[in-house]
Amino acid sequence: MFSFFRKKIIIPHVRLTGVIGNAGRFNKGMDLAGQQDILKKAFSIKKIKYVAISINSPGGSPVQSHLIYSYIRQLADKKKVKVLIFAEDVAASGGYLISCAGDEIYANSSSIIGSIGVISASFGFKELIKKMGIDRRIYTAGKNKSTLDPFVDEKEEDIKKLKDIQLELHADFIKVVETSRGKKLKDPEKNNIFTGEFWTGASALKIGLIDGIGNADQILKEKFGEEAIIKKFEKQKGWLGRKLSASIEGQLSNTLNLIEEKSMWQKFGL
Repeated sequence: MFSFFRKKIIIPHVRLTGVIGNAGRFNKGMDLAGQQDILKKAFSIKKIKYVAISINSPGGSPVQSHLIYSYIRQLADKKKVKVLIFAEDVAASGGYLISCAGDEIYANSSSIIGSIGVISASFGFKELIKKMGIDRRIYTAGKNKSTLDPFVDEKEEDIKKLKDIQLELHADFIKVVETSRGKKLKDPEKNNIFTGEFWTGASALKIGLIDGIGNADQILKEKFGEEAIIKKFEKQKGWLGRKLSASIEGQLSNTLNLIEEKSMWQKFGL
């Protein structure tokens, strides 16, 4: 009789998707500037105790990953709410770093989780331009300004510098995961948790990278009941972005960026 007057639980649900960082001039990837407003709106709903965030990302920029992670934690601490993370197809590399902003992490049994590492990739074109009869001319102010130029021979000191930077970034990533997951992690060294390896959701659960199996609607209804109101937030592409994406010119200008973005997803079989 009195259930009619009972206040319904509202759960804001934000969806973050895409490669993290710049993914083309008019088809930007996921970054803090693009997601800040929508996250702020979700956390601004009055009298909420939980915010749900779905993530579908193969990673990307370590800086933007960390900025988004830190902003979510900042909002959660300020508003004193718990964050529930739901991995979709992929929450890997920077996508998993953002997931660590959650007090609890869930995934589908077939989701791809992990890839806690740092990677840099490029090509060497020295022999190619030599065959084409092209001279490479470099003028710099600063002896290290042309470090790792793809058109000249690699230098051992340049490679060492890059690896040192990668080790620093990797250590920072590991610290975030350890802070977030704590004792939930099962024997990180034995299970190769910090080696860049990735797992299905089912396997990730066994080693403590996630807390449970299930999708957002299912878990939220189980936790808060069928009457809970799930208020969804997702960043929409602007009118200009839609117009340019539909044009031939827009498609051509983004071809290389799309290929690179696709390669990041294909690494995880998507």
